Amino acid sequence: VLDDMSFQSPGSVLQVACVYGDFSNRLAGHLARSESSLSVVDVAPIQIENIKKKLAGHENISVHHQDSTCMSFKDDSFDETVVFFLLHEQPEDARRKTVAEAVRVTKPGGRVVFVDYHGPKGSNPMRYVMKPILTLLEPFAMDLWHHELPAFMPEEIKADQIQSNFYFGGLYQKVVVHL
Repeated sequence: VLDDMSFQSPGSVLQVACVYGDFSNRLAGHLARSESSLSVVDVAPIQIENIKKKLAGHENISVHHQDSTCMSFKDDSFDETVVFFLLHEQPEDARRKTVAEAVRVTKPGGRVVFVDYHGPKGSNPMRYVMKPILTLLEPFAMDLWHHELPAFMPEEIKADQIQSNFYFGGLYQKVVVHL
């Protein structure tokens, strides 16, 4: 994902939803090299407070308390947008709205990068570990096992705008939409 967020000159990136781990910190640091900015949105106040603490050492960030299904940013506000492991948390209607919003706020010529779960190959032993875990703890994730992310794209996004890659025996998918 960091390779997909590389700028020669300053740019603006939106991260839709706070994420666990070090992704946001690494992304902010990566973007700072080109004097690019990172805006992060999340619907949960506790996540907003956590991300502010986590990214306190970065000067190129802004944090916004917003719902991913109806963001208040103007159309074409960002050069790039990343939605990292959020869609499996949402029911289908909210997922479709989040995808549409990510596309809406990204400038023409920009990209939207989605990373999330995917149905792994039958030969992947993690399939038999992850399926019961996700079924129990993340029931909306199973939608992404049955339908690849392009199935949730707005109608105006055509197949030739989408590049999909699969990782770890198909357990994860990265979908880049070129606008």
